[in-house]
Amino acid sequence: MTAVAHEPLMQDEVLLEGFLALDTPEGFRAELVEGEIVVTPPPDGDHEDYIELIVQQVYARSRTRMQFSGNKGLKLQSGGGCPKDHVIPDGTFAPRKLRLFRGADSWMPCDGVAMVLEVTSTKPQTTKPQTDREAKRRCYARGGIPLYLLVDREASSITLFSDPENADYRQHCTLPLGKPLALPEPFVFDLDTADFL
Repeated sequence: MTAVAHEPLMQDEVLLEGFLALDTPEGFRAELVEGEIVVTPPPDGDHEDYIELIVQQVYARSRTRMQFSGNKGLKLQSGGGCPKDHVIPDGTFAPRKLRLFRGADSWMPCDGVAMVLEVTSTKPQTTKPQTDREAKRRCYARGGIPLYLLVDREASSITLFSDPENADYRQHCTLPLGKPLALPEPFVFDLDTADFL
């Protein structure tokens, strides 16, 4: 009976070890999201353009000076007995004064992160945009990340999730691309999405 009680824990440990040992092809991303290994191919140019448009505005207009990483692995609390989620957002913003990325391991805790950004793919057959919409949203909320910005290219919309509690965000604001989206503290500016069209 003791062996049965430890079996799920051992499976989780094996899953995490296997995930951390993955050797993905150049440009591919491997993440452990709610107990599932998700491998994403390199993004297209439009995906990267959306990210750059957001980063430029954050650097130029944010009330708080920010630092950005486009490939920082985050270790987040998991749900349902799964091993810790290991997620790589398309973008991670943190107040510059915290210097979170300096000296950080490949997978760092999310303490101090102000906002994460995801831009969905337009090729659902090769990636999983639903992961960005649902599973990653829950991961970021469980991690206590205050803001999650989702650019949904398929829906031509942008959503800001805020006020994380347990496994989800209690508030969200969705607007069609082209409309300005208000970013709260510590950013405090209207994100212009006109160039996203």
